[in-house]
Amino acid sequence: MSLASVPVAALPRAAEPAPDAALRIDLTALLSILGRNRLLIAATLATALLGGLMVTLLISPRYVATASIQIDQEADRVLEGAEVQPQAGYADADRFLQTQADVLRSRTLAIRVAQRLKLFGDPAFFHAMEAAAPQEAPTTGETARSRDATLRLLQEQLAAALPRNSRVARIAFESTDAALAARIANAYADEFIAANLQRKFDSSAYARDFLSRQLAAAKLRLEDSERALTHYARAARLIRTADTGEGSHAGIPGSVTAASLVQLNGAANDARAARIAAEQKWRAISPVPVLNIPEVLGNQAVERLLEQRAAGAAELQRERARHLSEHPSVRQLEFQQAELDRQVSTLATAIRSSIHDQYRDALGRERALAAQVEGLKQATLAEQDRGVRYAILAREADTNRTLYDGLLQRYKELSAAAGINANNLSIVDRAEPPLAPSSPKLALNLLVALTLGLILAGATVLVREQFDDAVRAPDEVEGKLGLPLLGAIPRVQDIAAEVVRPRSPAGEAYNALRSALVHASPHGLPRTLLVTSSQPGEGKSTTSYAIAAGLARLDRRVVLVDLDLRRPSLHRMLELPNDCGVSDVLARQARLESALQDSRALGLAVLTAGAVAPNPAELLGSASMAEMMAALVERFETIVLDAPPVLGLADAPTLAAQAEATVFVVEAGRRSRGATKDALRRLRAGRAAILGLVLTKFDLRTAGMGHYRVGYYDYGEAEPLRQAAE
Repeated sequence: MSLASVPVAALPRAAEPAPDAALRIDLTALLSILGRNRLLIAATLATALLGGLMVTLLISPRYVATASIQIDQEADRVLEGAEVQPQAGYADADRFLQTQADVLRSRTLAIRVAQRLKLFGDPAFFHAMEAAAPQEAPTTGETARSRDATLRLLQEQLAAALPRNSRVARIAFESTDAALAARIANAYADEFIAANLQRKFDSSAYARDFLSRQLAAAKLRLEDSERALTHYARAARLIRTADTGEGSHAGIPGSVTAASLVQLNGAANDARAARIAAEQKWRAISPVPVLNIPEVLGNQAVERLLEQRAAGAAELQRERARHLSEHPSVRQLEFQQAELDRQVSTLATAIRSSIHDQYRDALGRERALAAQVEGLKQATLAEQDRGVRYAILAREADTNRTLYDGLLQRYKELSAAAGINANNLSIVDRAEPPLAPSSPKLALNLLVALTLGLILAGATVLVREQFDDAVRAPDEVEGKLGLPLLGAIPRVQDIAAEVVRPRSPAGEAYNALRSALVHASPHGLPRTLLVTSSQPGEGKSTTSYAIAAGLARLDRRVVLVDLDLRRPSLHRMLELPNDCGVSDVLARQARLESALQDSRALGLAVLTAGAVAPNPAELLGSASMAEMMAALVERFETIVLDAPPVLGLADAPTLAAQAEATVFVVEAGRRSRGATKDALRRLRAGRAAILGLVLTKFDLRTAGMGHYRVGYYDYGEAEPLRQAAE
């Protein structure tokens, strides 16, 4: 049997993740992550809660007093036109209400409130607002600086809210003095209503005076525009027969010439677009061989000819294989092929010529339409010259008439409604001094602190996990390394003693690994099995020893070979001499039979590494290595190869390419800084058939799986054994 008789495709590979695997949440893995980082999470949450408590205790209590005002879109009208300001339509209600909210927050209203309550320069007000009062000169009263500070505090602590589905506005003011907050909120409500009435009264008086002056000017403009329109129409001999626009003089009758120009111009644009498309098509195919033109390749006749030519070519090949080139049947088929080529070429040339004809036709149509459009342009311009001035004058007269009528009607309404002031604002609730502070809220602050702590802890754990390439638990193997898990070996104090006890936790784990290897591929257990790891000290040699011992207990002829010619360790583990071994056989200084040793206690043969060789890479890749492996295959049913770590050396990839299958060993919880993935990439680059991965030194508690109460491989023990997590 050859050393690589089992095809690589027959060996198990890591399962491809399902398309939605990234969307599923593995609760077990999540619990493991939380368990590993429980101290970090607890410290972060405790710090956040302590910070929230300290902030709450240091903040002074603040009170919010609220008054409410109803804002109607229209006030009650005694007379039509009583409202000087135009009412907002129902479609514009949101904008109207937002305008009222902006007025509430305006500086002007803040000045009225400050004057009403005499807050300018009041030290009690600044004390209640937790602000330092500006220093003033002894001889001056209210300074600009003091006024600005007072108005700024009023505007900053005011909250005006207008819900979308209600017309009741809430005016809220916040302060450390509950009574002062209520007085200011009520003052805002009163001054808002008073200011609204004052604006309406001022607007009415100003509007009447303004409209009287505008009416006189509008009347003069209307008379002048009507007179100018009449004189121009008589001089230009223009008679208006129909209305074509807004107003009574908006335009003149439509022109046939103009309509024809529009229609013909559209046709010219279409012709130009058609010519551009045809030209682009022609330019695209002109340099291309005729048989590569898409239109030629898509032609059904060409497709049939090409199919006939392909069939004829196949027939010609068969005839040439049976007869000489001068044979009549060969000559006949060659003539048919030439005729098919001529027909294809003729048809392709015709298709190409039709594309060029389409381009020339489109170019001619474009030029003809362009000439007709140019002629109509001149005729239309001449016709329009006489109507432009008339349309301008008619539009001006209509505008002046509309403006005059509107001003006259509005002036009459304002004159009738003078002295009537309707208000659309009314107080719903007056503010009362609040009994309980609005802030700080201990529960809310602690909840916010807890939320921020959870976010910070989650982000910290996420970053930590992203940069942590250690494999701690069996369920992380496929996700991080893309290999199937063959077995998980628990961490124990004396692994060598545990391996030979079949019912110990480690012994049971290696028995499970042995079963996985027996059923690892459709061909059963590989004849040559190589065991390696990315770094030293991960349990590679112990795993090799355990696999070989477990297979020997199945009455198989097994040999354990130590191929780590740089740092051999199997002879010390098995307490065997290392005088003669692999290096001596490969250097042809000893025969294989003399180097093999029997381990009667384990029931297997052992081939130690021998003396440390100065050139291990050359020996492992030599012809002597192939000969030794062939001899071992003939003598034993299973050869277990303890290979050196991959590291940056060529030993392991070289040996993995010679073995039927490779088992990769990873120490649980060991950070490799990318060495594990790099080792796997090197093994795959060397065409190694990797069966899967063995996770060694697995500790439940270190892996964050301490919530499991039953240890791995403890079931059925006659006497209590140490749990795998201890």
